[in-house]
Amino acid sequence: MKEMVVVLHRPEDPVNIGAVVRAMKNMGFEHLRLVQPVAYEAGELLRVAHHCEDLVERIEHYSTLDEALADVHFVVGTAAIDHRGRRTTADIRGLAAELAGHAATQRIALLFGPEADGLDRAALDRCHLVAALPTNPDYPALNLAQSVLLFLYEVRMAALGAAPAAPPATAPVAAQADLERLFARTEAALHVAGFFRYNPEVVMRSLRQIAYRAELQPDDVDLLFAMVRKLQRAAEQGRTAANDE
Repeated sequence: MKEMVVVLHRPEDPVNIGAVVRAMKNMGFEHLRLVQPVAYEAGELLRVAHHCEDLVERIEHYSTLDEALADVHFVVGTAAIDHRGRRTTADIRGLAAELAGHAATQRIALLFGPEADGLDRAALDRCHLVAALPTNPDYPALNLAQSVLLFLYEVRMAALGAAPAAPPATAPVAAQADLERLFARTEAALHVAGFFRYNPEVVMRSLRQIAYRAELQPDDVDLLFAMVRKLQRAAEQGRTAANDE
């Protein structure tokens, strides 16, 4: 699964990071990205992830989640609880089959949050889809490495049983960095236009979900960005003219 990456956002325990590395090695995944991880030594990971030196050496470190997801086309966040207002699924096997097919042409990220609290709102806003394993509702929280292992197992099984992927019929979807650029420009333009009458975060969260469902292509993002930029400039000029009167 060369086009699928596992992203741990602010992992808190080196033992869990090592166990994630081991799970990835077991299931045949190669790319682990850590965002603001707890300080650790490679030896701490290898005490859990035996004979996984190659994966440990390839671990990538990032100071922000946006940097870690910049080249990703589809982000699946993981959660133990329901998050209303977001696109969610508990059909992990159906999702795994979909991801196994897309991984041939798109870079996909499986995003896991800190052990104590899981993904926060800002991290969930970066997710095209939020997935929850069908655990016992009376005790849904899994250990981080257990959660990673179960997700990767399902994706591996789906990939092993899948037919050869057909060539994509359309252009690839836009990378996350381009979407973030569009979201930032849109929020700035809406501020200038005086659109926000209540919490901008709520409006932008809805716009994000619309964009994720639309699976925007790079040309779509370029067009929307140019439109929003033009509208922002027009609003700024209108405000300047009104102030001069």
